[in-house]
Amino acid sequence: MCPRLLIKEKSYTYKTENEMEKILIGKITSAVGLKGEVKVYNYSDSVQIYEDTPQIYVGEELMDVLSVRTQKNMVVLRLSGFTDRDAAEKARGREIFVTEADLPELPEGQFYVRDLIGMQVVTEDGEPLGQVTDVIQNTAQDLFEVELPEGRKVLIPKVDEYVRDIDGSERRITVRLQEGILDL
Repeated sequence: MCPRLLIKEKSYTYKTENEMEKILIGKITSAVGLKGEVKVYNYSDSVQIYEDTPQIYVGEELMDVLSVRTQKNMVVLRLSGFTDRDAAEKARGREIFVTEADLPELPEGQFYVRDLIGMQVVTEDGEPLGQVTDVIQNTAQDLFEVELPEGRKVLIPKVDEYVRDIDGSERRITVRLQEGILDL
């Protein structure tokens, strides 16, 4: 069975001033109410990362997470840096990060998208195919974007029929290719 991927979209990483790695987990889309709450487009498949992390970065600014709730499929946060609607409105478009230390440890067989980027892709026969350059998650099933040695990119659906194994320690994904998939 294909492993679950936890951080959606591209999970960009950045460095903080003290060289800690920051991971992009969301983006503020709007203000909510009058008390400075913000609505967040969540790049994670769970609200739990917001609930379990006492502080997050909004851009470069570290803020305390005062409350977390959901509204439809969006995360609503009350943060120490926003005390009224005006302050929350000014935050529209700012990105939200956690540090690598804040990421929960994943169960066996689950991966963060950022950890899949750069993995080598091989066929069931062990023949090198290319390297994962992206994971596209806004489709019916996730797609691995794989760059072939000649520079061309192909998409491989992340379903059991195609993805036979993901070995995190070896940084290798084994795939079964259907005839013609490399010609698409």
